[in-house]
Amino acid sequence: MQWEAITWQRMAERLAGHLDDPGNAPGPGGRQRVGIDGAPAADTGTLAGRLAEELRLRGRSVLVVPTAGFLRPASLRFEFGRQDVDAYLDGWYDTAALWREVFGPTDPGGTGRVLPDLWDPVTDRATRSPYAELPAGGVLLVHGPLLLGRWFPFDLSVHVRLSAGALARRTEESERWTGAAFARYEAEVDPASAADVVVRADDPRHPAWTGIRGS
Repeated sequence: MQWEAITWQRMAERLAGHLDDPGNAPGPGGRQRVGIDGAPAADTGTLAGRLAEELRLRGRSVLVVPTAGFLRPASLRFEFGRQDVDAYLDGWYDTAALWREVFGPTDPGGTGRVLPDLWDPVTDRATRSPYAELPAGGVLLVHGPLLLGRWFPFDLSVHVRLSAGALARRTEESERWTGAAFARYEAEVDPASAADVVVRADDPRHPAWTGIRGS
């Protein structure tokens, strides 16, 4: 894998240019869907925010959906204990709700009525957020952990990669047990091979990337 040093801003500009290229435009009534995958410590929201800003400057409608808003209730997440790796990998995030409320409405010819979040993990209650409208030709940006290997219909996928050491350093001590889950994710899903773009972010001040596969 070859790495090119780049700034986050320049990366966002390059990704926006790729999405805005007429050759990559969605079909009639369609919307582009982008996944930015990475552990919470990788701060995928920063890149999602920069990319959304760049796309809006190009006149595109954008909706950013963090998967943190689709965590399942605590009673389900912690059914087998608060540090169960299997549960974290397969049971913490409500993938059925993401399919129903986020990806389904953005299918070609879909309504475009997207629920931006469903559950507040702090209050452990439904957020009751109103639906957001993403018009045809818009861009959906979904960001968070464990997004790849689930058949989500991304037109462009980005994996923000941290080494095991960087992941441990940048994860709060109480959450470091999730390192075992991300090690399994790397081994079983191989997100670096699955993604269209891989970003190395061990030092967030000096990211590097692979460029956009196939472009």
